[in-house]
Amino acid sequence: MEFSVLDQVPLSRGDSPEEAIKKSIELIKWTEELGYKRYFVAEHHNTTGLISNSPDILMTRLLSATETIEVGSGGILLPQYSPFNIAEKALLMESMFPGRVNIGVGNSPGGTELTRLALTDGADSKLSDYTTMLADLIGFMHNSLPVDHRFRRVKAGPRINHQPPVYTLGLTENGARRAAKLGIGFIFGAFINPKHMEQALKIYYNEFQPSVVMPKPQAIICIFIICCDTREEAKEHAKILDHWLLNVTYGRDTTVPTAAEVADKNYSEKELKVIQENRKRCIVGNKEDVKEALLKLPHADEIMVICNIHDFEAKKRSYELLKTL
Repeated sequence: MEFSVLDQVPLSRGDSPEEAIKKSIELIKWTEELGYKRYFVAEHHNTTGLISNSPDILMTRLLSATETIEVGSGGILLPQYSPFNIAEKALLMESMFPGRVNIGVGNSPGGTELTRLALTDGADSKLSDYTTMLADLIGFMHNSLPVDHRFRRVKAGPRINHQPPVYTLGLTENGARRAAKLGIGFIFGAFINPKHMEQALKIYYNEFQPSVVMPKPQAIICIFIICCDTREEAKEHAKILDHWLLNVTYGRDTTVPTAAEVADKNYSEKELKVIQENRKRCIVGNKEDVKEALLKLPHADEIMVICNIHDFEAKKRSYELLKTL
């Protein structure tokens, strides 16, 4: 199995933001050493516990700290920016780190409506323009905008002859169809909602059209995974993830809690149902359990792993165990 990493740069209770970033630098070096293919960093705003709010800035730091692993955005919130702006950042990073840059984008407001307005300085929402913006991003990056495009004469620079691959995060059949038609990579966000995963991936593979971005389909499933030496250990770490996801679901504190914080938590019946539903977004267990669950997933080219637990050494061990499957 081919594995990669999604890092939201989560802030664990007791750490400072600076320490969270140092841990991400350590984690990418660790996963590079283990042989992971790529390492994506997310974009989140107005949260207490997710530090990655500028993927392009963080990517350059991680690229400079590593040598071989591909580094990408997972994903830049394209509707909140301009395709030209993102294209130039992508090309600049690619010129500095040839062959190691990936550009992943998503169609998200970035948080609440008030957060989106602050991010765009009050501009109207462009979420409905996502497909057009994606096409424009590709056009700027590859200098392939249609001759009648209003920005045809604007050239994104630096003008290099090797462009990074483009991926879009999706949760539905429509998202898969969009990626297939544009000929770009598709990351299914099972860590957000796995409901349409199987059908979306079928559509992507069946309808993929080769493009200047990719000659063949590249599908990735992104999911929470906790892999430990024993089931008992995995269950203890899963309690932390359960509580963290519950907080995310209800818009609460997104700092990753300690084991002591969740040890004696009493949940309402409603909260227990949410926790149970959130477990569909996760794979938890020892190596045998995790391997069995992975083999039940629909076909994809790669599994992108997200692991938001408090114990950093246990997180590193989880990524290590996965590479032995």
